[in-house]
Amino acid sequence: MTTTLSVIGVGYLGAVHAAAMAELGHDVIGLDIDAERISALQAGIPPFHEPGFEQILRRGLDSGRLRFTTDYADLAHAEVHFLGLGTPQRADGFGADLSHLDAAVASLAQVLPARGGAPTLVVGKSTVPAGTARVLAERLAPVEGADLLWNPEFLREGFAVQDTLDPDRLVYGVHEPETPAAERAVAMLDRVYARILEREAPRLVMGYEAAELVKASANAFLATKISFINAVSEMCEATGADVTDVARAIGMDDRIGSKFLRAGVGFGGGCLPKDIRAFMASAEQHGVGEALGFLREVDAVNERRRTRVVELAGEMLGDLTDRRITVLGAAFKPDSDDTRDSPALDVACRLRAAGAQVTVTDPQALDNAGRRLGGLVELEPDTDEALRGTELTVLLTEWDQYRELDPVRTASLVEAPRMIDGRNVLTPQVWREAGWEIRSLGRASTPNGPRPTAPGTEPAPARTGRIDAPAAPARNRLQPV
Repeated sequence: MTTTLSVIGVGYLGAVHAAAMAELGHDVIGLDIDAERISALQAGIPPFHEPGFEQILRRGLDSGRLRFTTDYADLAHAEVHFLGLGTPQRADGFGADLSHLDAAVASLAQVLPARGGAPTLVVGKSTVPAGTARVLAERLAPVEGADLLWNPEFLREGFAVQDTLDPDRLVYGVHEPETPAAERAVAMLDRVYARILEREAPRLVMGYEAAELVKASANAFLATKISFINAVSEMCEATGADVTDVARAIGMDDRIGSKFLRAGVGFGGGCLPKDIRAFMASAEQHGVGEALGFLREVDAVNERRRTRVVELAGEMLGDLTDRRITVLGAAFKPDSDDTRDSPALDVACRLRAAGAQVTVTDPQALDNAGRRLGGLVELEPDTDEALRGTELTVLLTEWDQYRELDPVRTASLVEAPRMIDGRNVLTPQVWREAGWEIRSLGRASTPNGPRPTAPGTEPAPARTGRIDAPAAPARNRLQPV
């Protein structure tokens, strides 16, 4: 059954959702106050890199089922309205900035009366603190026929189209489960997702706060798992163990699982960092801050991974002043051009602050990197040119083309064959046999690296050549643009 619906806020989440809903056969209108973005989308030009997105965007436009606007009046007769607004970290603390979401709901409430009291569903997709949906529902209460349902997204950048059209679960948060209003709201959203539900995707109905906490808890758990293995990698370096051996073994335990256990430079992007901080802030507001206090150390471990890369560079080069370093990667993860809180760019900035001459390369994210860095480092789109003459190569985004580099050919390009594998995706022995000095986070510097210190003996000598990274403020250093 075709539904007329809108998607308010067509950034990364909203644009993908709008095109995906058109792909499911609905009539969709996407709205944003950014006229330049709207013009690009209406012309079929993706404003970001996401595999598969351009294809469904163009199919939706060509079919006439998808269009974009900056005018709320164009949404007046839609039956369902999705809220896909960003909730970035506040400038004055860890909490989520809900101003874009609040403004959108206020504007939407002004046009909903045009429905004449006909059933209308407003669906929240944004990641928000617990209690947000209930506040927004109260603001919509005066609008006859309008119901609010919270339906958090669980998209992975690089797999967003797949995750929207074939999700591993659908979560519906309602004002009060098992009431006529809730049943009406659930039925309306079920019609929108009918083709997804036909494929037996699990659908869970719960209260507003539970739905909000599902998303916050999922992100916090993933961040904790990543930081846990990175904390273990610090112990591995201190004792001479190989973190990849440890991760492989513990990942075979069904209670733990192997996903998100690859040690490296840590997580970044527009979700995990700001979401775990917002979760902490929300816990404080609800008087249970101590319960989530461990997330501060999760965040701190993640920060230390970036510092450790700079330390390794100092151990390999000594004084970094005027040393030529190439960073492979600018995006926070492969198959994306998203540079928000990118570990790769953060490390590049730290290396530059330590005096190095830094070149950054990436197959998709250099435009965004340039807007963030403002000429602080050199940006080079060609990998070979970026590598030519460098004294140290640092792999920080695990694009396939970097994972598959030929160590012999690469050695012919660089000034000195030194590599820091910040993602643990290279095979150290293969690179060493090709003449490279290679260091990986959580792995010994040589095949016969340091051995554990026996109890009662003197501790191992402190590392030398440490380069202190610039002090990082509590919130993200790389701000969204």
